[in-house]
Amino acid sequence: MIFWFGVYNNSSNNPKFFYCSMVKENMKYKPQIKIHATYMRGGTSKGVFFKLNDLPKAAQVAGDVRDNLLLRVIGSPDPYGKQTDGMGGATSSTSKTVILSKSSQVEHDVDYLFGQVAIDRPFVDWSGNCGNLTAAVGSFAINNGLVDSSRIPDNGIAIVRIWQANIKKTIIAHVPITNGQVQETGDFELDGVTFPAAEVKIEFVEPTADKLFPTGNIVDDLEVPDIGTFKATLINAGIPTIFLNAQDINYTGTELQGDINSDEKALEMFETIRAYGAIKMGLIDNIDEAKTRQHTPKVAFVAPPMSYNSSSGKTINAPDIDLNVRALSMGLLHHAMMGTAAVAIATACAIPGTLVNLAAGGENQNFVTFGHPSGTLKVGAEVALGNGEWQAKKVIMSRSARVLMEGKVCVPGDVLE
Repeated sequence: MIFWFGVYNNSSNNPKFFYCSMVKENMKYKPQIKIHATYMRGGTSKGVFFKLNDLPKAAQVAGDVRDNLLLRVIGSPDPYGKQTDGMGGATSSTSKTVILSKSSQVEHDVDYLFGQVAIDRPFVDWSGNCGNLTAAVGSFAINNGLVDSSRIPDNGIAIVRIWQANIKKTIIAHVPITNGQVQETGDFELDGVTFPAAEVKIEFVEPTADKLFPTGNIVDDLEVPDIGTFKATLINAGIPTIFLNAQDINYTGTELQGDINSDEKALEMFETIRAYGAIKMGLIDNIDEAKTRQHTPKVAFVAPPMSYNSSSGKTINAPDIDLNVRALSMGLLHHAMMGTAAVAIATACAIPGTLVNLAAGGENQNFVTFGHPSGTLKVGAEVALGNGEWQAKKVIMSRSARVLMEGKVCVPGDVLE
């Protein structure tokens, strides 16, 4: 409570020192700080991008100060679920942050660290990558002097070598350059993004964890108490992912967001499956740990090709796709497809006998086009079998990226305490 005090002059009846106590009260609150940042779209996601050395010194290292800063930037935690007081867009695709710096790795240009910010909880998940925002990393790095000028042609394609610091993997971005500048506009269309832009090709190099299939099986029986036992492909390529057959959980594989995200029982079922899948994959030791690892693993369900109308109203015809895939991110069905999950889809589809491969017809599938809620996506994978273990050598896909805003983001100064 603020009390207003004043000293009155009887002759003028005007207060003197009227605001003194208010000034003292306001001195309790630190002014806002301003941090250089860029708001970017990458693929079907958006996020706030920072250069590491633009962050306040206390936030240049991992820890609570950094997490608290990013939470405040995005506007979390927000019990209203809107992120009105921040830069977030109140979806998993738009509640993201990226920190970039010159690479500490040999033969790499930039280190890329991704933070998935929870919407309703004070939590930043650093356990995985964002494949969609990867498309924006190369252009940000070039625009902000993180790539040596000798590697940038006047016209053509700049090859940006990215070290993905969350998962410790190499990613190669092919960034178009016109007259020495990043080319952002173009005619490449990406389902899930309204407007066309320049195409950015992305190569995920050896995106496999130590074991592509953590259990050693390409198909497992996943037992989920009080729900059922399901056939599942548990794979760790791009991001740990649990693939199920749509039919086994009473879906067709053509669902849109409204079909699932409005169904609390369905969301609870998927989260329970995710938690038990995480245990089977060795990512957590007990169910409660799943609450602190919302970003990974992902849950996805697959089905043979079937025609449907996408969220934009466009008809997706069964002959134009190899299979349908739907995936959940941060507890909700994704509006399109996460880039890292697309890596898992491509890898699993190229390996005979996985649920993804079988849904696509069971043949060798080095390139696959799959249907998702916003449309279709084509991805390719190179895999190899050696010493009885499958490995993903490379996954390739095309995305696009664009700077939405450049400037400074403002947060209250006490966030650094």
